[in-house]
Amino acid sequence: MSERRCPKCGSVYTDTARFCPKDGTMLVEVQSKPKTPATPAGGGGGTGVRSPASGKGAGLDRASSLSNQILDARYQVLQKLGEGGMSYVYLAKEINSGETVAIKVLSPRLASDKSSVERLRREAGLAMRLDHPNVCRILRLGESEDGLIYLVMPFLKGELLSDREVRGGPMDLGVGIALLQQVCAGLHHAHELQIIHRDLKPENIMLVRDDAGGGDRGVVMDFGLAKERRADPAIAKLTATGIILGTPEFMSPEQIRGKPLDARSDVYALGIVAFEMFTGKLPFQGRNAQEMMIARLRSQPIPIRQLRPDVPAPVEKALTKALQTNPDDRFGTALEFAEALTATGDAPGGLFGKLKERFT
Repeated sequence: MSERRCPKCGSVYTDTARFCPKDGTMLVEVQSKPKTPATPAGGGGGTGVRSPASGKGAGLDRASSLSNQILDARYQVLQKLGEGGMSYVYLAKEINSGETVAIKVLSPRLASDKSSVERLRREAGLAMRLDHPNVCRILRLGESEDGLIYLVMPFLKGELLSDREVRGGPMDLGVGIALLQQVCAGLHHAHELQIIHRDLKPENIMLVRDDAGGGDRGVVMDFGLAKERRADPAIAKLTATGIILGTPEFMSPEQIRGKPLDARSDVYALGIVAFEMFTGKLPFQGRNAQEMMIARLRSQPIPIRQLRPDVPAPVEKALTKALQTNPDDRFGTALEFAEALTATGDAPGGLFGKLKERFT
């Protein structure tokens, strides 16, 4: 398995945290001795096949070891791509069409929760309506005869934004702003259909090589997928109890408080994503994760030019507005955020001009 180390204080963490809770610095991966042959969470190309087990663990083993098997008499599962706390992701081929797809199989623990499954069906149905080059749509929601619930999506060959950040450090401003505008375009398309992502973070943004333009195309992943119930009033109790369940670095203040969410919550999350892209740090500081959550509820973000002076003033102003505590003080739409990120408004044939043409 991999560990993550803070380059500033040297602390090492074995969980999925991406920032040091002591000083907010982005962690870097270091390799530790593997305890099992399982595939690491969040990516990779290993198969990680395990022997089936009997009893209560049989469903879990079936979901986690589908490589080289036929799923639902329809898909030839080729290999495991990654896994997380709630799902397993596989590369597969649809037998009839020969199309290569990605299949996300729900953890049996989540699949046994009727309310979670019903919510997944509802949200996956909405996400199937998405049709935009900067969004990964859901092609199908299925359930196998042995009770596995799964989602089928186009297979995108690329690199997660989170992996690019760890590999390359703070991003070039021009490249980063272009990617942010693409993500804004994808979010706006979803918001127009009344679909809110609610879990936007670098792990949910794929950078796909664009053969036509030669650069990367930003694609928002995991619309409509079952997410941890983090947008819950119980989150508000964390600051009172001192219990921190991981570090939900990209949650908006209203999400922390368990309030209703709209497009402006995704704008806030993208503001944190942007700040991290350009600095490798979070825009709110604290001595630990709890203090950083409180800072998001009560404080203003750090001006990005304190950490990176070459950021243009209009970009700093745009990020500051996107990260306001009160949703009414933020941009009303993702497209407004995209426009503000271009310092001069751009000529009609420029990057933002092309962006606007998609919606006019």
